[in-house]
Amino acid sequence: MINLRFLLFQTLLIGIISCRPARDDNQMLITIAGKIESGNLKSAILLADSLKSMCADNIQVFRKADSLEQIAQRIYLDFSVPEAQVIVQLEKRAGSISREDKAIWEKKGWLEYKLIDGEKMYFKRAASNLMLIRKFYEQKKKRLMEIAGDPAMIFRLRHTEDVYKASDNQGDPVMPVNMKIIYTITVHPDVVPDGEVIRCWLPWPKENYPRQQKTKLLSTSNVDYKIAPDSAIHSSLYMESQAKKGIPPVFQTSFSYQPSAQYFKPEAINNLPYKKTSYIYKKYTSEQLPQICFSADIKRLADSITNPGDNPIVTVRKIYFWFKDNIPWTGALEYSIMPNIPEYVYLNRRGDCGMQTFLFISMLRYKGVPVKWQSGWMVPPGAENLHDWCEVYFEGTGWVPVDISYDLQMSENKAIREFYLSGIDSYRLIVNDGIAGQLHPAKQFLRSEPYDFQRGEVEWKGGNLYFDKWDYDMKIEYLK
Repeated sequence: MINLRFLLFQTLLIGIISCRPARDDNQMLITIAGKIESGNLKSAILLADSLKSMCADNIQVFRKADSLEQIAQRIYLDFSVPEAQVIVQLEKRAGSISREDKAIWEKKGWLEYKLIDGEKMYFKRAASNLMLIRKFYEQKKKRLMEIAGDPAMIFRLRHTEDVYKASDNQGDPVMPVNMKIIYTITVHPDVVPDGEVIRCWLPWPKENYPRQQKTKLLSTSNVDYKIAPDSAIHSSLYMESQAKKGIPPVFQTSFSYQPSAQYFKPEAINNLPYKKTSYIYKKYTSEQLPQICFSADIKRLADSITNPGDNPIVTVRKIYFWFKDNIPWTGALEYSIMPNIPEYVYLNRRGDCGMQTFLFISMLRYKGVPVKWQSGWMVPPGAENLHDWCEVYFEGTGWVPVDISYDLQMSENKAIREFYLSGIDSYRLIVNDGIAGQLHPAKQFLRSEPYDFQRGEVEWKGGNLYFDKWDYDMKIEYLK
């Protein structure tokens, strides 16, 4: 079994300068993490506050205790629905339900809850997720009809058909789209004391990709700003502002860029033996704990789907189709409160785009297929949203994009139906080329999102500002 307490503790310390606290402080931190794991959040918060008071002059211990306290508060936010309220939510969606129905859904793990401070509390998206899970397993025909009639899916299908037709040369970027994006983070008024400095990191497009070109900064809300080097894992634009009483601080940037689609015909992908001493192979077939891992469960799963003699193309295909048959998309818990995301997806048989991608990457790397994380936004007209996907490396071909959470398309053309097994559309904003990297400049407190970077990050000298303390907004203009 995974040691959840160890993984939770390890998760909390990502992005915080490491130090070795005194033995008593270290034991207290571990005790707090254990209370969080067992659902005793009030006790955990009291202990964390006490440790912060005792260690106010030890910034490293203070930050670690603060991080643990933040995790407890984040769990409260995600599991915020009491039992009576979740029943009302379910009946609005599914009509009258029986105690037996509810008990069965809970036993299956379809209706997610935690015991928090002795009370059964449900995930804030438990009811809507249950409907998605039931459709996946019990109403497949209805689900497929809804997908086929969804305007966003119709747009995606037509676009990928055009990409396929335009992809004469294997892997060349095609179908460029010119866009202007205005991205805004608005901090709630008075969450930071008057006169204090607020630090903010906004997402910024990666500039070193053939399928993402012509990035141009158009404006910033602050004269002074810093853009992270393009070699950074997370691409960001950093600004500072001084809090003013009663006024919501605003951080805004606008930029233009040109994303393109990319498609690789599966039959034309080279299948050469990997150079196992190369940097790419070693780096991208390794674990990156805790969220890219080779647990016993994940090893058994990957081995049960594939055969020892399978080549990389066959391995990717088999695992990809296992996801299509077994893992429905559902709304996610915040990643910072999940000690082991791939194990969660394995055990619960569900997950959003990033959760599925963590498991997909873990399985492929264990099988010796190099694969890396990529993420940012999906930006098709009227359907922009946070999104994660990956790229698989094939010797002799290079990096091939794969989107594990996009469904098979409703097309009789096999290439179009399986487009996202070896292709990607034009409507992407690439911000990240990996996970859990350092922000530029470095963040002092635990990030709101410790692994990915899509919405942005905000903090001040008193601590991190979590997502409930600010709002983000993206406006897109499609240029000619």
